[in-house]
Amino acid sequence: MMWLWLLVLLGLYFLYRWYRDRQILQNLPDKYVLITGCDSGFGNLLARQLDRKGMRVLAACLTQRGAEQLKEATSQRLQTLILDVTDSQNVAAAADWVKQQVGDRGLWGLVNNAGIAIPMAPYEWLTKADYQKIMDVNLMGPVNVTLSLLPLLRRTKGRIVNVASSLGRLSCMAGAYCMSKYGVEAFSDGLRRDPGSLGVKVSILEPGQFRTCITAFQPIEENLHVLWSHLPAEIKDTYGQNFFDAYCKYMQDMMSGANPNLSLVTDCMEHALTAVHPRTRYSPGWDAKLFYIPVSYLPTVLADYLLTPTLPKLTRV
Repeated sequence: MMWLWLLVLLGLYFLYRWYRDRQILQNLPDKYVLITGCDSGFGNLLARQLDRKGMRVLAACLTQRGAEQLKEATSQRLQTLILDVTDSQNVAAAADWVKQQVGDRGLWGLVNNAGIAIPMAPYEWLTKADYQKIMDVNLMGPVNVTLSLLPLLRRTKGRIVNVASSLGRLSCMAGAYCMSKYGVEAFSDGLRRDPGSLGVKVSILEPGQFRTCITAFQPIEENLHVLWSHLPAEIKDTYGQNFFDAYCKYMQDMMSGANPNLSLVTDCMEHALTAVHPRTRYSPGWDAKLFYIPVSYLPTVLADYLLTPTLPKLTRV
């Protein structure tokens, strides 16, 4: 009998959650949303998705070509701008432009989507500049853009959506990517609790592996070969050719299994921007829900066993 009551309570909980999730805001066509990283991938798809909903999208692209292609695929409501999130002067100019666009209505939503993953390799193969490159885009970029636009977001008590990763909860791939996403998690949690946010809701996306331009295998494979060719002889001797070949295969297997359905992520982004009750965290992708997120709660010894790749031992110690 007790199990029956538990099932009933569980059913009522999911019914209540379903009801809350289906409540959508009114007057969406009056709301402005800025999205970074709209040349391709999640940002590009979200920009087109919100444009079809009638929202006023301000799409930040890194290249002029990306901006032109997005304009051709969307309505006249959508406006584009060129933005390098690592350039403070560019970010300041973009903030002034956004202020002119939104006027007294303020900015409803900010989606910090721009990001890179390469170079991705064993830690010893990378230089400080490699780490700095990814941290500047993936972590300091969202910080810079958010701080520049927070006054406009406070005016509307709007939404901030920060794209982290399920690898922002645990590190199972080498390089600065996981480090940067851990930082996005901390920044988002702190911002949500910060007194200066004044009602601005912050949502964190923790996707599993999806097939976007930053996770396509070919650039990673090419980058690994470039890194390997420039390593000092001592490091190459320590790892050995067998390790290098196996590591390339390991990365290839991981990327080939990435989910091509990007709408699973953009639907979560849209919900965070348009729902009456946005969630604090979204974990799109079955690998995130059934593997990465649960593993992040396991004891360290078990998580290490599940996440450490099986690769040849180093040839020298």
